[in-house]
Amino acid sequence: MDDRLRAVINSYKSSGVPVRYTDIEEGEEWVPCKDGVRLRVFWFRPVGGRSWPTIVQRSCYPMAHEMYRVHGQELARRGYAYICQYCRGTGGSEGQWEPNINEPSDGADFIRWADGLNWVESIGYWGCSYLASTGWAITGALPAKVKSMLLSHYGTERFTSAYQSGLFRHDILTAWAMGNAGREIKADYLKSCRYRPHVKVDKALWGGELPWYREWVTNIHGSDPYWKEGFWKFMSDAPRKLKVPVCIVEGWYDHHLGSALESFKNLSLEAAAHSRLVIGCWNHGFQPCAQGKVQEHLENDEVHQVLDWFGETLLEKKSPARRVDWYVIGEDAWRSWSDIPAGQTELVFYLDAGRKRLEGKAEADREISYQYDPENPVMSRGAESLFASFQEVGSLEQPEPDYRPDVVSFLSEPLEQSVTLLGEAKVELFVKSTAEDTAFTAKLMEVTSEGKAYNIRGSIATLAYETPYVPGEVRKTTVSMWAAAYQIQSGSRLRLDISSSDFPQYAIHPNLPGIWAKQESTQTACQTILTGESYPSRAVLPVGE
Repeated sequence: MDDRLRAVINSYKSSGVPVRYTDIEEGEEWVPCKDGVRLRVFWFRPVGGRSWPTIVQRSCYPMAHEMYRVHGQELARRGYAYICQYCRGTGGSEGQWEPNINEPSDGADFIRWADGLNWVESIGYWGCSYLASTGWAITGALPAKVKSMLLSHYGTERFTSAYQSGLFRHDILTAWAMGNAGREIKADYLKSCRYRPHVKVDKALWGGELPWYREWVTNIHGSDPYWKEGFWKFMSDAPRKLKVPVCIVEGWYDHHLGSALESFKNLSLEAAAHSRLVIGCWNHGFQPCAQGKVQEHLENDEVHQVLDWFGETLLEKKSPARRVDWYVIGEDAWRSWSDIPAGQTELVFYLDAGRKRLEGKAEADREISYQYDPENPVMSRGAESLFASFQEVGSLEQPEPDYRPDVVSFLSEPLEQSVTLLGEAKVELFVKSTAEDTAFTAKLMEVTSEGKAYNIRGSIATLAYETPYVPGEVRKTTVSMWAAAYQIQSGSRLRLDISSSDFPQYAIHPNLPGIWAKQESTQTACQTILTGESYPSRAVLPVGE
């Protein structure tokens, strides 16, 4: 037994939910879909001639089969039945694997089949990542026995998970495509991300076209029909169709966070009244990821979350109270609200290009420039939307200020008292460039009294994403960041790094106008940041009590 399986078993043992049944049984069946394709199902339940509250999953990851078996065995010992189905074309199921497209129909067939089993008393749907997407895909087809859902680390707004201001999130979706293409791809990952024109990387390096990946990398606007029609429109509407309570679990440094927040906001009134949003300080694998911070109260055990939620909704048959639980990084504590919180006031810091400082008010007009070469991008270090580059995910210690010629660092004076960032920070920049289109990044950090810098939030903006740009003109651009709950300690400084690349978290902007994935070349650009009373570049932080 490997360490991961052993850790999961220990989580069940430490959950406080006692073993009630020592005799369990298991079986396998084939569930037919409407088109006659049969999908493989395996199940566990306590021995006995009664019906059981049942936790169900749908997965495309047969490599995790032993983990699912452990969950099935441990849940059965605690009074649940467990059913897992492999998606079409995976894990022995019939048919051809194609990500996402078949999940609404196949999932609806599956959940109706489970609803008809005489040994199923009630149903709770549980899934994390792709297993959560298969849950969201059936929210409009849930039969009467389904009482609740627990969906972790996934959001239904796919465009939000794929793009930020027109730049593709390579480390999520390029990496996922390479690992789930239906064939083995041995090409180098970073070389694949940098291939130009990127839209042809599949034929050039991956052994053949992936039409669905080409769609992802060429539809750069959320208003494109690709995102507003078909499957992704269906998924965007999924929260509005849900009528049962859902517990949405996320991590501050999980790449689906932004999308999952939108899913919670879009829940139907019926579901929203009894649903829960939990966001903790962990990555996609529920692992702690805030260096330099005390983290003794993370509550990052997925097994405990499952047993708590389904214990309440299936075993105790309760309707949960609506609640939003956020872990505050730096405070090592959880706070609860009835809705998504927002900062009560704004803390504003103005950039001073002359002294490279963050000030309480705008100073005299100044500017600072740097050269951005797309062939030499800034590599991601400490980030919120990475997956393949797992070692770089989270709030991590950062290099020294101005560690590259194309990174400009601004520092504040030490804070006189602690402040809690609570919500979505943003950086408003007045900039100009020699390119017709380009990008600007912003990374907000805490610099401790010991001089160590840790990233809080970062993001990117494309200069001509919405309106064509004339080289040399001054333009205001806003770098919007995902929500955060982070206590910055008294005596710490704020640091803001401005640059033009953050790779592979985001695709490298080639400094050319048009769709990034179709560009065959790049060019170097001179980037200028303007500050002062005429050009009040500033960082805006929502602050709560």
